Amino acid sequence: MKHTEEKQQQPPSLFLKVCCQNEEPRLPLHTSIALFLLSYCECKSFKVFLVFTKPASSQSLRSQLPEGLEVSDIQLEDLPKLVESCRLPAVLDETGMLCRAGLAVVLRHIINKALEDEPSRKDVLALLGFKKTCLKACAEVSKWTRLCEIGIPSDVEEHLKNPTNQSQHLPLSILTLERRLAEPVKVHNDDKIRRQKLQEQKRNKKNESPEGKEKPGTESEPRQSPQVSHGLELRTALAKLSVDSVPTLTTRENSEIRKVKTTDLPQLKHVFAEGLYFTLTDVVLLPCIYQYLVRTLEFIIHV
Repeated sequence: MKHTEEKQQQPPSLFLKVCCQNEEPRLPLHTSIALFLLSYCECKSFKVFLVFTKPASSQSLRSQLPEGLEVSDIQLEDLPKLVESCRLPAVLDETGMLCRAGLAVVLRHIINKALEDEPSRKDVLALLGFKKTCLKACAEVSKWTRLCEIGIPSDVEEHLKNPTNQSQHLPLSILTLERRLAEPVKVHNDDKIRRQKLQEQKRNKKNESPEGKEKPGTESEPRQSPQVSHGLELRTALAKLSVDSVPTLTTRENSEIRKVKTTDLPQLKHVFAEGLYFTLTDVVLLPCIYQYLVRTLEFIIHV
């Protein structure tokens, strides 16, 4: 008779840092970002450990954790040796022989594990961006990854600790992000989207002019409802976020629009950090910018 009982395989372990401020435990931004992604993906593939540098309990942090997420407390000195030498967050695989460390690496791994559990989650797959390259390049070679993974979180962490005179000046990293968001969007197949935008602009201009008003007995192009009149970029972004695909308003441009040179087409504006679509970059930046704005507002109110 064959022995059929096998040792139950342990899930991969996710180690998240807890820091201390004014003798009270708090979640640093890198930890908040990882928890945000776990919640967004509804990923339950990991055993989550909160790593404390001082004796404390996660009970006081319960309100800051995703609902239903089970966490275990562990002291820094009790970490596995492989994890102990890494900068958190870190993931130790099922074998205990492979450790992934660094925010971007860990976040991409969480997404991949979520997709293994639910391959149909197109919204989770979309976080990886075009060709699945979002934040794939390491911070040592990519200025963009370095800004999102290190620059902005570090500056915001410093601001959260000391929201004094420096709060009157935006950190350089956030100014760099603002400049990036002011640049024209470049996305796959943007030529078609820009032609749709041009056609929409011409249609709206025609509808607003006295000559463009409908006359009795004449046919005109259907007008957009107020719900979809907020810009092509936003509608494209919302369609991507939707679970069900949303059909585009225009499948083919008229001949006049097709003749317009690419250089003369209107530029697309940012809806999210990478362009029109919600990606892993936004998962990283949203908690940072949110906490920065909240802390700044609190400081202004109490001055």
